[in-house]
This record gives sequence, structure tokens and C-alpha cells, in this order.
Amino acid sequence: MGREFLDVFTGWADSYDSFVQGHDPEYKEAFRRYDEILNEIVNRSGNSVLEFGIGTGNLTKLLLDKGKTVFPIEPSPEMRIIASKKLGENIMIHDGDLIDFPKPQAGIDTIVSSYVFHHLTDQEKYEAIKIYSSLLNSNGKIVFADTMFLTENDYKNEITKAENANYINLRDDLIREYYPLIPVVRSHFEKNGFDVKFEQYNDFVWIVEATKK
Repeated sequence: MGREFLDVFTGWADSYDSFVQGHDPEYKEAFRRYDEILNEIVNRSGNSVLEFGIGTGNLTKLLLDKGKTVFPIEPSPEMRIIASKKLGENIMIHDGDLIDFPKPQAGIDTIVSSYVFHHLTDQEKYEAIKIYSSLLNSNGKIVFADTMFLTENDYKNEITKAENANYINLRDDLIREYYPLIPVVRSHFEKNGFDVKFEQYNDFVWIVEATKK
């Protein structure tokens, strides 16, 4: 369910905000247009938002600043501490992951995440989307930004590029996590009753916008 990667975030929490601004050359491309990506998620969201894996709260803050109601979920205690300082005492951050999480009592019209969905295996992704579908009414949306690839060859080429550039952390990351292929993600959404579209923002990251029929 993605919690096997929590140790990574335990050591990463304090430096995460610097990291996503592209200060690490290995991940510079993955976080290119980061601010634009987050703002695009906000622009595509409705008024009542469930957010998974809020990290240090960067996307959450943008959503709140636009007057949206947010139900934030984050499994890492270290990340929750930092996010709480950023978002203020009035925002409760809930412990949970992409599959096992407290359900909001009020209705939601949008489910969002950024750089999170790849923590699930392909089968878990399908299970998660099925759960999300049950929380949304018709025309409700899922808006995710994450690393994904059109083809298996594209995925393997990025591993080779990282290896050739001596970007060992990036290479290991690409191999270790569950970065999906777009046709698989499309199939998962369509089988669960969504219309879905994809838009690429850098060599790694795409925004997925799925609307429930």
C-alpha cells in the first residue's frame, strides 16, 4: 500500500522542499515545472478535495489559498509535523495511505495527489481507483500528477540515461518503485467508470485527469 517506502521519507522530510525545487541534479528534470504542475492540479480541482500523500503540504496550501476545503492524508509522521507548521493548527492532517485511510464525512468532488501514486503496485492502483470511484458522484474527478511512461521502452530508456549520467539514486529509484505505464493506468480508470486524459509536463511527470461517468 506504499507504506514500505516510509523510511525514505523519514530521512527526507527536512530537505523535501529544497529537493522539489530542483536543487538535486539527479532529480532536476523530474521536478521541472513543479510549481506549474501543482497549480494545474488546483485549477482542475473542485471545491471539496481529498488529498493523498500531502508531504510537507505544498499542494494543500495552494488548494486552501484558493478557498477549497481539503481533507489531507499523509502516512509519514515527520512529514505531518512539517506540514502542520506550514498549514496552521486549524488543519487536521490524517494518518493514512492511498488504500487504507479515514473517509471524509462530508462529500468530496475531487481526489488529488502529486508524486505519490507510484508507491502502489499495478494491482494496488486498480484497487485504489475502485475505492475512489465509490467516494465520488458522477462528474467527480481524480487529478494526479506523477511519473509514468507511455511504453516499457520509454521506461527502460530513462533507466539507461540515469545509469549513463551516473545518477545512481535516480536509477535505483526508477527500478525500486512502481512507475506505471500509461496504457495500464488508462485501463484501470476506464474499467472503474472514468473518462481519462493525460498531459505531459516534463520527461517524467504527467497529469492524469479522470472524470467519473
